[in-house]
Amino acid sequence: MSNDFLPGKLKELRKSHNYTQDYVASSIGTVRQTYSHYETGKRIPGAHIIYKLAGLYNISVDDLLSLTLDVDRNENYDAPTKTFNGIKLENYLNFINEPTNKKKYSYLTSEEKELIYGFSLLSEDDKYEIMILVNAKLQRKFTKK
Repeated sequence: MSNDFLPGKLKELRKSHNYTQDYVASSIGTVRQTYSHYETGKRIPGAHIIYKLAGLYNISVDDLLSLTLDVDRNENYDAPTKTFNGIKLENYLNFINEPTNKKKYSYLTSEEKELIYGFSLLSEDDKYEIMILVNAKLQRKFTKK
């Protein structure tokens, strides 16, 4: 992948979907200035941001990074049908960016936030089973000598 093409690709995708930089930044969990730097090439997005951008535009990460998607600016694009991963990402972002959760989980890593979100979706029985597994792992860890 050439770093020279990704900024233009991001801008082209955003414009073809009639999204603002604020909207894209909010959707991927960053601020507009950071996203703007992705479009100008001042910063290169990390893997987790690439994944979120691909989900936002409903394209594969390969299409985003390989720059295989041709966008015709003269063609009117309808919003894509949401995929399972797109819906999952949207629900996750809504959960994490909900004002009380955003403040509560701001100190956690992305992995910890994803774990809490996934755990919140489980049934009480599934949560109980996971807690048994976690406690067994912790017991094993602290009793090893």
